[in-house]
Amino acid sequence: MSKTVVTFGELMLRLAPPGYYRFVQTDTLGATFGGGEANVAVSLANYGYDARFVSKLPKHEIGQAAVNSLCRYGVDVSGITRGGDRIGIYYLEKGASQRPSKVIYDRAGSAIALADSSDFDWDKLLDGADWFHFTGITPALGDKVADITLEAVKAARAKGITVSCDLNYRNKLWSKEKAGQVMGELCKYVDVCIANEEDAGDVFGIRSEGTDVTKGAVNEEGYKSVAKQLADRFGFRKVAITLRTSISASENKWAAMLYDGKDYYFSKSYLMKIVDRVGGGDSFGGGLIYSCLEGFDPQKTIEFAVAASCLKHSIEGDYNMVSVDEVMKLAGGDGSGRVQR
Repeated sequence: MSKTVVTFGELMLRLAPPGYYRFVQTDTLGATFGGGEANVAVSLANYGYDARFVSKLPKHEIGQAAVNSLCRYGVDVSGITRGGDRIGIYYLEKGASQRPSKVIYDRAGSAIALADSSDFDWDKLLDGADWFHFTGITPALGDKVADITLEAVKAARAKGITVSCDLNYRNKLWSKEKAGQVMGELCKYVDVCIANEEDAGDVFGIRSEGTDVTKGAVNEEGYKSVAKQLADRFGFRKVAITLRTSISASENKWAAMLYDGKDYYFSKSYLMKIVDRVGGGDSFGGGLIYSCLEGFDPQKTIEFAVAASCLKHSIEGDYNMVSVDEVMKLAGGDGSGRVQR
């Protein structure tokens, strides 16, 4: 029987120069769509789940194009409220070698940022759901959106629905102090927490000793302490921490750790040649949610999530367009990239 997952957040228009052109040298920008929780919904729809995305988008044609981009992959868009004047935009310049990628946001005053509690009937939106997912980006959009997110997690808890959160700190959206305050309240209702090398430190001041993300140094042992501190503070049932070693903008090592309150499970590590890393964390979240709902054991759970995300880094755009079989094959050890005939 298919599982139902509800995600809540902002779907944005992504404008990017072709290939590895810089903003200042391009004459054209390609238009696609993406956003943390929408990306998770697409992953889960591709895995055969009923993925329901909740947001607010304008009624005009660009808003409709955004909705259509989700419909294309089978995401349930019935929870998207229509209204407001604009869709959030982000501009992406893809980095290469030692030149990092750059993101410029133009999302102030977007439909979801100006949404009101009356736009969302959470009792109805969460009807029949097995899981609810959001990221730290959504409450960062404004106090009203933070309040709406709190209403959502409280409604999910009341219904006995598992809640997951990817901390996803964005310093262009809010301060560390504000993030810690708002996320600290939301995390009281979270069962599964996803973080990376920096999020736990930026939002809650919980850091891994011996790690410097700018130098590409990852101390796996230090993350056991980070995961345990997060779980102890908020009562999380599971904490997943992604471990990215940045060799350059074009080449990363990718792995993760899962803590289930008792033991620590580390995935295998992948050396990735990056095509597009935006949405990489969201594809990890989608893989983790799928694994948990399928009842995989902890080791298989973290291997599936990491393999799903590894594959995403090879795909243009925000959405992870892979199947369960493809992820299983990589998680099982087939990373050769040989032609499948």
